[in-house]
Amino acid sequence: MATSSGQAASLLSILNLCSAGDSFISTPSIYGGTINLFGFTLKKLGIECIFVDQEASEEEIQAAFKPNTKAVFGETLANPALTVFDIEKFAKIAHKNGVPLIVDNTFATPVLCRPIEWGADVVVHSTSKYMDGHALQVGGMIVDAGKFDYANGKFPDFSEPDESYHGTVYTRDYPDCPYIIKARMQLMRDFGCYPAAHSSFLLNLGLETLAVRMKQYCANAMEVAAFLSKSDKIESITYPGLTGDRCHDLARKYLPDGTSGVISFVIRGGRKNAVRFMDRLELASNEVHVADIRTCVLHPASSTHRQLTDEQLVAAGINGGMIRFSVGLENVGDIIADIEKGLNAAE
Repeated sequence: MATSSGQAASLLSILNLCSAGDSFISTPSIYGGTINLFGFTLKKLGIECIFVDQEASEEEIQAAFKPNTKAVFGETLANPALTVFDIEKFAKIAHKNGVPLIVDNTFATPVLCRPIEWGADVVVHSTSKYMDGHALQVGGMIVDAGKFDYANGKFPDFSEPDESYHGTVYTRDYPDCPYIIKARMQLMRDFGCYPAAHSSFLLNLGLETLAVRMKQYCANAMEVAAFLSKSDKIESITYPGLTGDRCHDLARKYLPDGTSGVISFVIRGGRKNAVRFMDRLELASNEVHVADIRTCVLHPASSTHRQLTDEQLVAAGINGGMIRFSVGLENVGDIIADIEKGLNAAE
């Protein structure tokens, strides 16, 4: 089901399962806007989000479940921390507790990772990123695997008559895909967050080149990451494609064909030098957008994640000197030359 934005997709994916008084589990290594949506806005609606470190043991994750827990949520490649979500581990725990696993697969796209093949039940995308690729329109997507048993007793909204839709019983009347049908009949009807026809047309154009573009994004990013890893002006770099990255083994498992074009790195000297770096760039655009055909740069602590407390920034993997660098499809030599100019200014 296509939506008007990635945030709308994430919102509806949870509201399709949870009502006031329910809870769900999420890792904090997700997009900053989603943390705010889950931790504050949904809380006002009476839905509790229980944040659990994605590197926690199965026992620790299990301890977070409550009788009213209805779902588990994670992000394949966290934005912008770029940690890799262990889909198989969380799917096993979610299914053990009779709830579905929802995975945000925005950065990976279906070209690099297919979470359903690893046990995910629902996949959401912000199509505004790589799927569109050209920064032409905002959009989102919800994909239903059609495998989860919503008639297991934990989801009466699926197995009992829907008075708002002629008494439809979703698990009975649509046994192959009750989740996405309920989302369409109830939530899309009531919230109206559908994409405009022209936006869908533009998205389709982007999708037609997605496989080709993702291959080049990954190739360019590997060269840029290798260059950054050798610079003495870089305190640390996070790119799961690099051998020394702490998530490299998980990346080899879930993302064997590449880990997108997005790189996170921390410049020595903290926030001040990070700003100097960005101000010196000429080819890269200083903007909030990411995963574009053009190279984009962002300082998360003062932009996408500015609403988070210092403690939440740390939990989300954000450092004051962190730069999110989205490698585009320009000549990789030109991209690296631009980075060199920025680093020379970060003294």
